[in-house]
Amino acid sequence: MVLGIRREDKNRWERRVALTPSHVKRLIRETGARVLVQPSNTRIFNNSSFERAGAKIEEDLTKADAILGIKEVPIDKLIANKTYMLFSHTHKGQAYNMDSLREFLGRNIRLIDYELMTDQKGKRLVLFGTHAGYAGMIDGLHGLGQRLLALGYNSPLIHMGQAHVYPNLECVATKLRHVADIISDQGLPDAFAPMVFTFTGAGNVTKGARAIFDRLPHDNITVDELPKIVADRFNPRYKNRLLALQVSAQDYVERIDGGSYDRAEYREFPDRYRSVFAQKIAPYTTMLVNGIYWESRYPRLMTTKDLADIQRRRELKSRMLAIADISCDIGGSLEFMSHASTIDSPFFYVDAVNGVEHKDIEKPGVQINSIDNLPTELPFEASKHFGDSLYPYAKALALGNLSDPVLSRAVICQNGKLEAPHAHLEKNLAAAHGIRVADTRRKRVLLVGSGMVSQPLVDYLARSRDTDITVASNNLDEARSLACQFPNTQAMQLDISDTRGLDASVRGSDVVVSLIPAPLHPQLADAAIRNGRHMVTASYISPEMESLNCRARDASVTILNEIGLDPGIDHCSAMKIIDEAKSRGATVRSFISWCGGLTAPECSANELGYKFSWSPRGVLTAGLNAAKFKINKLERTIESGSLFAQKFGRVPLFPGFAFEGLANRDSLQYADIYGLKLNDMDTMFRGTLRYRGFAEILDAMYELGMLSLDNAVRMTPFEFLASRINLEPGQFDLSQIAHALATRLNTTPTSPLVSRLITAFSEFGMLDPTHRAIHAPTHLDFMSHILQSSLKFTSGERDMVCLFHEFGIEEPSGEYNVHTSSMVAYGDAESGETAMART
Repeated sequence: MVLGIRREDKNRWERRVALTPSHVKRLIRETGARVLVQPSNTRIFNNSSFERAGAKIEEDLTKADAILGIKEVPIDKLIANKTYMLFSHTHKGQAYNMDSLREFLGRNIRLIDYELMTDQKGKRLVLFGTHAGYAGMIDGLHGLGQRLLALGYNSPLIHMGQAHVYPNLECVATKLRHVADIISDQGLPDAFAPMVFTFTGAGNVTKGARAIFDRLPHDNITVDELPKIVADRFNPRYKNRLLALQVSAQDYVERIDGGSYDRAEYREFPDRYRSVFAQKIAPYTTMLVNGIYWESRYPRLMTTKDLADIQRRRELKSRMLAIADISCDIGGSLEFMSHASTIDSPFFYVDAVNGVEHKDIEKPGVQINSIDNLPTELPFEASKHFGDSLYPYAKALALGNLSDPVLSRAVICQNGKLEAPHAHLEKNLAAAHGIRVADTRRKRVLLVGSGMVSQPLVDYLARSRDTDITVASNNLDEARSLACQFPNTQAMQLDISDTRGLDASVRGSDVVVSLIPAPLHPQLADAAIRNGRHMVTASYISPEMESLNCRARDASVTILNEIGLDPGIDHCSAMKIIDEAKSRGATVRSFISWCGGLTAPECSANELGYKFSWSPRGVLTAGLNAAKFKINKLERTIESGSLFAQKFGRVPLFPGFAFEGLANRDSLQYADIYGLKLNDMDTMFRGTLRYRGFAEILDAMYELGMLSLDNAVRMTPFEFLASRINLEPGQFDLSQIAHALATRLNTTPTSPLVSRLITAFSEFGMLDPTHRAIHAPTHLDFMSHILQSSLKFTSGERDMVCLFHEFGIEEPSGEYNVHTSSMVAYGDAESGETAMART
């Protein structure tokens, strides 16, 4: 038997685990089972602790026979024909999870739900309830302290933090002792005396809440005492003590037609009863701690109207200040409890009088804390407690003993059918059909590539707290250096030639972003299609990528290309003007587009006038492309290798910039893409901007064979230069180098070009024979390595991008107008974020 432990991904706070490393170690020893654990950087127990216990860290759980988790599994991550053990939140017919239940059935999954693991008397055996009570009460005290302060009153409760700030319960106990001392010494705000905490429920949730509360100075009271106590509110005894009111159904429900409460009757015929909580208890309550189990056949504890009635009464303004709804039944026993809050944003406020729900702590309304994963605020102790309870049944599962009565009672469905006790859920499935529930699960992004443009993307994605990011790279150190700067971000080694590893990584994501060199995009896109994952890349659509179109369509996979600066923003801005022209019946006769990623002018003091804010390899290979364009009704072609030589020496877009330009690939194809008729156009041109002098240096490097895509090379930069200009061994003098360059380039040693080249090679570090050897698969990659290290941006420097469109548009009247569209953006020198990466 192979057991899998999945990585929790409902939100970034979910750090619990079903079995701790000590449980896993014991399970392996006692059953011989193999245990696979999905890697996680947020789990309370790290990956290495599970490895030491004998488990294997494995992203892909398809080899597991049974998979254990805590919270719901996103539908797209469910693996068919497996056994899943988790909290599915489906057995009560919850509408928001009926799609999940439908998938469990459709994928032939055996679903074992922890909530249904009971003894013969129906008592639950595996649960987090006590720890939910602990955390809910801690958060409730914290929230009430904040609320009182917002109302203008200091109180001892202001010193309570949220549960997750305490490393363990021992630290919580220490804090409670301090708060208790302050209550005893300084007392509570007179305006809110007596402070009555009303507890509902008698299960583990409420027991946990009371375990926290009972550490504070308090007296226990009964419902019958409430009117007298509040009437005597200025009694000094209430200054230094809280009051605890524990209530049960007999305290807050009454028979509709009169008569005494009967527990058995209430359970069987709850429709004969109504709640009087709002009239009998709520008007005296400061904080309600709600821990009851509620089903829709029972009367609600309070309705929205009940709350509004209380909030209208001026004399009750110090009552019903807060609710810690630990049971978190949305729209359940408390009708106005509309949604689960989060650890990040734990409180919201309901102003029932005005029908307003808000998050402003200073505005009217009852404060509600309704976090649905409270135990994860105490992940260490919660996981240990839960694992201790679960272990006997996990062991039975590992031994294949599915006939264990606890396990068999907890099965909701198997073999594609609901088990008999849950057959009634068929009507819930039918009722929920077609209902679309907002997806609140965590998103997973696989970013392949850790180079220059990756950091701003990770920074942007990490701002979404519901997104987990994996930076995958063949350079693990570089990926780790990037990932460690951001929350919810991890690094991993990835060799895209390893099909199995690539598939596992892609399958573990929702979307793949490719920032690797363009020639590798098709291989990654092929994996995305195989595994049904969408992919985004900023690069041009190559013929190899184009060939994947039909397969992507058949797999319902989107491969989004050309969504960067150029291509990307240039397309969008061009189409805006083209569409506007068409809408008024005008004809585009000419389209010229220039775009360039450049160095800001003040940082361009080198012979290339350039520094690299993106892959040098991309810059160099772009110069090897052929180009097609149309100017003044003549179509022209520049062959591969001639692009630098056939530069546009002067591009006068702005007087302050000394631009030159290079034709950019096949401009003619964009006439059709943009919905233009090439035959009706005089000019169709797209070009790349550089500062003047760039192309001359690159053309010389091309002529010297430095940009060749043939032959691997392993030598020092100086040895490489020497090999390209036929320099004899021992020749290091600049005059000798100048002569060798002149001979290779058919010019004179004193020519300006040779002088510029010697300066450039010096800036590249190629004239220093002491530099270490470099190993590269091609000459071009060798130069890419050199340029990346020698022409990188330093602290305080910034890049620049420039985009400029010029349209010649013939209006319906015959009038010819020129329209321009331009963008110039600079990088942020202070933060280091480049304009290239941002756009």
